[in-house]
Amino acid sequence: MAQMKSKSIAVFNSNDIYPISADSTMPFEQHRDIFYLSGADQEETILVLFPDAMDKKHREILFVRETNDHIAVWEGTKLTKEKATEVSGIETIYWLSDFDKIFFDLMTEADTIYFNTNEHYRQAVETQTREDRFIEKCKKEYPAHQYAKSNPILQNIRGVKEPEEIELMQTACNITEKGFRRLLGFIKPGVWEYEIEAELVHKFLRNRSKGFAYTPIIASGNNANVLHYIENNQQCKAGELILMDVAAEYANYSSDLTRTVPVNGKFTKRQKDVYNAVLRVKNEATKLLVPGTLWAEYHKECGKIMTSELLGLGLLDKADVQNENPDWPAYKKYFMHGTSHHIGLNTHDYGELKTPMKANMVFTVEPGIYIPDEKMGIRLEDDVVIQESGEPFNLMANIPIEVEEIEGLMHA
Repeated sequence: MAQMKSKSIAVFNSNDIYPISADSTMPFEQHRDIFYLSGADQEETILVLFPDAMDKKHREILFVRETNDHIAVWEGTKLTKEKATEVSGIETIYWLSDFDKIFFDLMTEADTIYFNTNEHYRQAVETQTREDRFIEKCKKEYPAHQYAKSNPILQNIRGVKEPEEIELMQTACNITEKGFRRLLGFIKPGVWEYEIEAELVHKFLRNRSKGFAYTPIIASGNNANVLHYIENNQQCKAGELILMDVAAEYANYSSDLTRTVPVNGKFTKRQKDVYNAVLRVKNEATKLLVPGTLWAEYHKECGKIMTSELLGLGLLDKADVQNENPDWPAYKKYFMHGTSHHIGLNTHDYGELKTPMKANMVFTVEPGIYIPDEKMGIRLEDDVVIQESGEPFNLMANIPIEVEEIEGLMHA
C-alpha cells in the first residue's frame, strides 16, 4: 500500500478451480499473491486495498464466499467472517455476493486501479484466469479510470523474504532431507524410478507436506540428459547414475533440491570426477550470491567457472573457448540452463532480476554437466539465503552431497 499512487485501488483474486473433465477438478492451489498478502487460502476470495478510502474500514477489505450448512456437509467448513479476520488480520470482511455493489462505490473515489497481471519472466500461460476475467470486466465497466500494475511492487516485496518465510522454507528443506535420506537406503539396481517417487511422497506426506513442490524429475542413466524428464517410468541399472530433482512444499512454500547418486552405491572414477567438478562449480557460484550482485553478471561468472572445469575434464579444449560464440559460449554444450532462480511461494519465485541482489533473497544454486555420449547427467542443487555480509546461508546444508558421505550412506 505504501508504494501505490494516491487515490488508487488494488484488487487481488484467488485462482479458479480447474476442471479435468466430467465432474473432476484439479486440487485447488491458491494464487500466491493473494495468499502472500492476506493468508487467505480459499477459492473465490478477493482482496481489495484502497489506502485513501474515505471510510477507514474500506482501506483493507477481504471478500469471501458465503458459507452455509449445505456447503459445510459437502465441501467442509469455509471461512466465516470471524475466521477470515483471524486468518488475514483484516477487520472488514464482506461476502462475495456484495462485491460488485461495494466495489462500484469505492471506484467512485478512486482514479487508478492496480491490476495484478502475471509478468514473471518464465510465464507462458494460455488459460484465461479469474484475474484475467476480472481485468477484462473492469476495463469495460470503468473505462475512465487509469490502470497501473501491481506486479513490479510484488516482485520487489516478495523477492526479499521475511524471517517467518525463511523458517517455513527451512521446514520444507528439512522434510526434503528426510525424503532424500530415506532414498539412500532404498536405491539399488533393479528399482524403478516411480518406486523412488513413491518413497519420497510417503515421507513428505508423513511430515505434513502436501507433497512435491513441483513435478518430480527422477532420471536414471541417459534420462538425466532430458532437463525436464518427468515420465519416471524406467528401471535403474547398475553402473548408471540417477539424477533426482525432487523437493517438498510446506505451507505453500517450496524447496528445490537436486542430487545425483550412483544406482549401485559406488561412483566410477569418471563419474566421481564429473560429480566433483559440478560440486566445485556449485560451491564457487554460491560464494557469488551476495548483496549488490547482478543476476546477469552472476551467470556470466558461473559460466567462466564451469568453462574451467570442463577444460579440466577434457570436454572442452582451448580452441573451443577461443572460437566460441559470445551469445552461446562453449560451456553451454554441456551446461545449457541457468545456475540460479528465486524460490519461495513459487518454485520459480517472484523477485527482481535486473536490480542488485539484496539480503534475505533466497536463490537456488544448480549447476550441471550433461554428457549424452557417456549416458551421464549430473546436477546438484541447494537453496540459499543471501546474508547481509559473508557467504549465503544454505538451507540444505544438512543434506548429504559429498561423494564419500553418499557412498557411505548407500552402503550403511
